[in-house]
Amino acid sequence: MLSKIVPVRFVVMLCIAVLVGGSISPVFAGMVGTEQLLAAEQARAEREHLLSALTREDVQEQLVQMGVDPAEAVERVKRMTDTEVAALNERIDELPAGSGVLGVVVTVFIVFVITDVIGATDIFPFIRSVN
Repeated sequence: MLSKIVPVRFVVMLCIAVLVGGSISPVFAGMVGTEQLLAAEQARAEREHLLSALTREDVQEQLVQMGVDPAEAVERVKRMTDTEVAALNERIDELPAGSGVLGVVVTVFIVFVITDVIGATDIFPFIRSVN
């Protein structure tokens, strides 16, 4: 009886070793460059700058007047790509000093309209998507 158990155990152990050994994939590590770290930090800072502008009371009032829910605007900014956030922040920084609030609201509104037109969102019912 012992001779029957040993080959079965051997086969079971061999199957387990093949299954476990075959499912492990190699792991590759790479160096992270300074440029990548700085770009990631800059993108995070730009997103925080834009979110802080959207939390201002006067900006939120303007958004409500334009028919945009401020909480939805914040969520949309959180879902924007780093490139979109950088472009939006660049546009905001180009505005004259006295028109900051209105400029932020208009810029955010334009971004929302563009994303509605390309079909990425459906915020405004009066805008039809090109898709």
